This record gives sequence, structure tokens and C-alpha cells, in this order.
Amino acid sequence: MKRSKSYRAAAEKIDQDLAYAPLEAIRLAKDSAKKSYDETVEVVFRLGIDPRKADQMVRGTVNLPHGTGKTARVLVFANGDKADAAREAGADYVGSDDMLEKIQGGWMDFDAVVATPDLMGKVGRLGKVLGPRGLMPNPKTGTVTMDTAKAVTDIKGGKIEFRNDKHANLHFIIGKASFDETKLVENYQSALEEILRLKPSASKGRYITKAVLSTTMGPGIQLDSSRVKNLLEETAPVAVDEVPSGA
Repeated sequence: MKRSKSYRAAAEKIDQDLAYAPLEAIRLAKDSAKKSYDETVEVVFRLGIDPRKADQMVRGTVNLPHGTGKTARVLVFANGDKADAAREAGADYVGSDDMLEKIQGGWMDFDAVVATPDLMGKVGRLGKVLGPRGLMPNPKTGTVTMDTAKAVTDIKGGKIEFRNDKHANLHFIIGKASFDETKLVENYQSALEEILRLKPSASKGRYITKAVLSTTMGPGIQLDSSRVKNLLEETAPVAVDEVPSGA
């Protein structure tokens, strides 16, 4: 794959044999980001879990203290007063059978889905459409709930959902390249703390085996995944093969 001149220039500033502290990695990522549009900053963890085993799945949500930089479009399946509450909270789309028909017809202009428990029987029919996109409502993530107003407010306020894929990778965003570095570090720390809290008891050995940060179009920057506290402190990078097995 041929890379752009700007990508190659950014990549030259990054030593792939080093793992950077989050603060320095974020600085490098911001410096490599395009100026023509506001790129998303994302992180990928490779987890030391067996994704084939249900008791080693890692799935959850976290409210980023500084939001994601994007206002999510929220679809709510609800009727009556729960539908009214969702609309008042700012839901973009609210309905029941009408929304089911639209999705079955190919409509997918939304970023998150909330449903009341009584409608999950119907929403479940959309599993093959919503599931692969990570959009299926789930009680564990607070998206199957009678409190539709809170669910909408949380998502609009910067709540993100994450789960490992079949290769034991876990992707999440921490904001936009336009965010100042402190906000990006604090968002990263909030997500990291929640992911560490969710470490499956059945998972043995090192939990986070590799971590990479990048912007939408920028090169990957390896993170020192052993750094889990005091992330705003200046710290020199370490050799990739010498990253402590802390996390």
C-alpha cells in the first residue's frame, strides 16, 4: 500500500523499536495529524485473553471526561412515556415498528442504539444487522433500560462502548486530534482504568500484551502499556521488548 508523503514524514519521527508513554505518544500523534480535518485519536489493545471463551470476554462502557469530540446519533426503541423521555433527552430517532422497518430496509444512519426491555424481542430480530457493527443493545452496557433519558444523556455526553474482537483486540477512541494533550491523556486513563477493572479472572499472565495509538490517517505509535498511573508525567520511552509486564 502506497503511503502519502505526509504519512511517511510523520512515520519518520516515530521509532518503532520504542514504546512511548501515553503523553509523548499523544504528542507525536497530534503532530502527525492532518490539518485539513479533525482526525480521531484511537487506541488498540492486544489482550492476553482467549476470545473463544465466554468467561474471558472484555466488554463494557466508560464515560470519557472530555467526551469524544463527536455527538453520537442515538436511536431509541421505546413507546409511550419512555419514548417521550428519550426525545426530551435529545435522542435523534425514537420509535418501534417504524424504526425496525427502516433498518430492515437498509437504513443505518445512527451511532448507538437504546431499547426498553419490552421491545428487545423485536429488536433481537435485527441481530445480524446490528450485532456485527457493535450496535445491539445490551443490559451490561446500559443500553437495554427503562431509563431511556439517562442512556441518551450518557451517550451524548461521551460514553463509549468497547469489546474485544475474535482476535483478542480491543479498539476504542479517546477524542479528536484538536483536543489538547491533557484532555486526551485523561480520556485514555479513564478508558484504561475501566478496561483494567474488567480483567477476566480466568485470564492468566500479562493482560495487555501490546498497545498502539494512532490518528485516523496517521502511523501507529506503540504505547508503554505498563504505565497505568501518573500519565501526565514526562517519561522517556523504553525499548519495545523491555516493556514491563505490569498491566
